[in-house]
Amino acid sequence: MQSYKQHFTRFLQSKPQRLHMAAHSHHAWPDCTEDAHAQAWSSAAEHIDQKWGVIFESVIPEAQAHIARQLSLPDPKTICFAPNTHEFVVRLHSCLPRKPKILTTDSEFHSFSRQQQRWQEAGEAEITIVPAEPFETFGERFTAAAQDGDHDLVYVSQVFFNSGFFVDCIQDVVDILRDRDTQLVIDGYHAFMALPSNLANIADQAFYIAGGYKYAMAGEGVCFMHCPPGSFPRPVNTGWFAGFAELEGSAEGVLYADGGQRFAGATFDVSGLYRFNAVQRLLVEQELSVEAIHTHVQSLQGMFLEEVRARALKLGELVPGEQYQERGHFLAFRSERATSIYEELAKRDIVVDVRGDRLRFGFGIYHVESDVIALVSALETATAV
Repeated sequence: MQSYKQHFTRFLQSKPQRLHMAAHSHHAWPDCTEDAHAQAWSSAAEHIDQKWGVIFESVIPEAQAHIARQLSLPDPKTICFAPNTHEFVVRLHSCLPRKPKILTTDSEFHSFSRQQQRWQEAGEAEITIVPAEPFETFGERFTAAAQDGDHDLVYVSQVFFNSGFFVDCIQDVVDILRDRDTQLVIDGYHAFMALPSNLANIADQAFYIAGGYKYAMAGEGVCFMHCPPGSFPRPVNTGWFAGFAELEGSAEGVLYADGGQRFAGATFDVSGLYRFNAVQRLLVEQELSVEAIHTHVQSLQGMFLEEVRARALKLGELVPGEQYQERGHFLAFRSERATSIYEELAKRDIVVDVRGDRLRFGFGIYHVESDVIALVSALETATAV
């Protein structure tokens, strides 16, 4: 197995004794991002007030082009940026009718699930929730709910954050909603730069939200949303960046930029964009595609599961089961001992992740076989306690 550790020396050598097996939670940043972070500072020092011209004329278009390439989007200008995905969630909601009907699942990340729960409490939304489990019938049940309901918004993850389950019914949902006045939002945070994703066939129908904190290796503060052309032209929740350039006249007063930029907010720290562009350039230089990254991680996951079986480790139930070949870049085990195992590993400076009764192990491009063996060996001791 080829090693890519040489590109992550600053993160890996900051605490050499630490084994970080939570790439799904906070992916290590490549070394090139340190120079990129400094470049953001230098640009501010050089241009001061005029730095926004550089950002809008150079930095943002480069980032848009990278994302469009990775997702096979036809037009990079459909992409806008924000410091977090919650900002997009709230802005999308501002475009919906009063007390909208929303279809979603019980496995959405907190940036959406907490907010939709509060909307429902406040009488500002009517929510229909489809359980993710049993996974075997999720696609059938979710598409049936989309078919039967008169929803204003359908919100679903491409990969569920609490299990790694890959949702393969999105095209069916798009087909169902194609002639309806319903907006579809795909949360792609656990799929972008992890699983190969081609949005060419649904780019005109679905919003797609993701960011750089995890598999894009760029850290926090650099989230994005692809906006299907012509959808929700004038969000009520709007910031001054939505009218920064290329303004369109409107008889109704407030002016909006063309393309995805009309969903922009206001001033934010742009250093994440510099880091994101640096990572994307590195991947191009190394000829390292998402497909290659996915293959690397799948090999590590397979090795981990083989070692767990061989050593008869009691980690609990793999969720979803091993029959699901396509999954996110982490393995989730359901166990009453999830927290105690997590704590035992932490004592040994091994970083994994726990969500309730789910123990999660995340694998990344900076891991190799020896990391898997070290993890499994530590688990032998941790599970015996």
